Amino acid sequence: MSSEISIKVENLSKCYQIYEQPRDRLKQFVMPPLQRAMGQAAKQYFREFWALKDVSFEVRKGETVGIIGRNGSGKSTLLQMICGTLQPTSGSVTTSGRIAALLELGSGFNPEFSGRENVYMNAGILGLSKSEIDARYDAILEFAEIGEFIEQPVKTYSSGMYVRLAFAVIANVDADILVIDEALAVGDIFFTQKCMRFLAEFKKRGTILFVTHDTNSVMSLCERAVWLQAGDRKAYSDSKTVCQSYLAEYYASSGSTQAVAETKVHAVRAVEDYRDVRQDFINASVIRNDLEVFRFSDTGEKFGLSKAHVVDVYLGSESGAPISWFVGGELVALVVKIHAEIELDQPIVGFLVKDKNGQHLFGDNTYLTYVDDAVSVSSGSDFAATFKFRMPMMPAGDYTIGVAIANGTQDNHVIHSWVHDAIAFKSHSTSVSTGLVGIPMIDIELQKNG
Repeated sequence: MSSEISIKVENLSKCYQIYEQPRDRLKQFVMPPLQRAMGQAAKQYFREFWALKDVSFEVRKGETVGIIGRNGSGKSTLLQMICGTLQPTSGSVTTSGRIAALLELGSGFNPEFSGRENVYMNAGILGLSKSEIDARYDAILEFAEIGEFIEQPVKTYSSGMYVRLAFAVIANVDADILVIDEALAVGDIFFTQKCMRFLAEFKKRGTILFVTHDTNSVMSLCERAVWLQAGDRKAYSDSKTVCQSYLAEYYASSGSTQAVAETKVHAVRAVEDYRDVRQDFINASVIRNDLEVFRFSDTGEKFGLSKAHVVDVYLGSESGAPISWFVGGELVALVVKIHAEIELDQPIVGFLVKDKNGQHLFGDNTYLTYVDDAVSVSSGSDFAATFKFRMPMMPAGDYTIGVAIANGTQDNHVIHSWVHDAIAFKSHSTSVSTGLVGIPMIDIELQKNG
């Protein structure tokens, strides 16, 4: 295998024997040898199920590859054979470097052991000595953020705590290859984004195999993608091409429709305001984009010189009053309150909206508004930045808003505080069926020719 190749899969197949009844298993063990001894053709008492059939591909060092496909397509089976926890029926897998895997929930953990004991066992299996684990234990515990539960048996853990501890271990074992099988889907949004930031950093030095149903994540994180269908390798190419082909076939086979309650549609006209022409209709229907807002959290990850602190962040109505619910497509105010410990002669306050996978959706800052008339802030004073905008209609899911305070210019500034996940909000019902956000349609027309 070339030194530039991290994973090489050649003609990999996995067949399972499916028995209709328990006694058929005994028949298969006893009868064929007897039948052959009597000169008869051996009878087969099972049917074959090929979870993978003749799959081949290579992953280069430093590459991130996504694996997509419907449930039952063979994704998890493929990862287990790459990790060596499952033996293939035929074919081979060759890897170069230490592999750390996050497969099905709780794999690699003994439920009777405490979190601490499982850390030492799991990290030891991955090749670390006890002294190396001792040196990294505090970092693992800090990443997992499960506190005193580290001393409790993992059988008492929630699914989210399982994932926290398992990911914390693989993040601290100096792996060359990371294999992740959808396990992050059970974590809360703050931890999921923490993991996505780790993966973004790991991409710079290692190889990642990433199984997910989220094609947007594959297109944003991965250079290439493998599409599995019923055990076959349907495609292996750049991630955009593969994901587009996968979605095209998925929607074609499923009818690409989503049932919604019938609502009487009335004619609408273009409006002068920058507001979706269908907004009133959508707001009166079951697909109104209800967004639930959660309170500011000061416990998340942050960085900066800490000479100015973010003390509160909230979403408010047009008047700026805090709100806990609002509707996508309508005006909203994002308020960021800050305390300055030193004088800031050219403060810049900004925000960034991200989805659960850490993808940057949109954001802005105050720089261009005050580029010719900077507002200075004296030492020890409090100030606030307010951004008023129409919140795009958001697909269903979890989102966070990160905020930052800096001093200087757009190109040359000092960051005093960057809070990754200052507040979160959740999109419930929605009219958005594709894309990362739904932008307002000022007017929509159908014109007949002739």
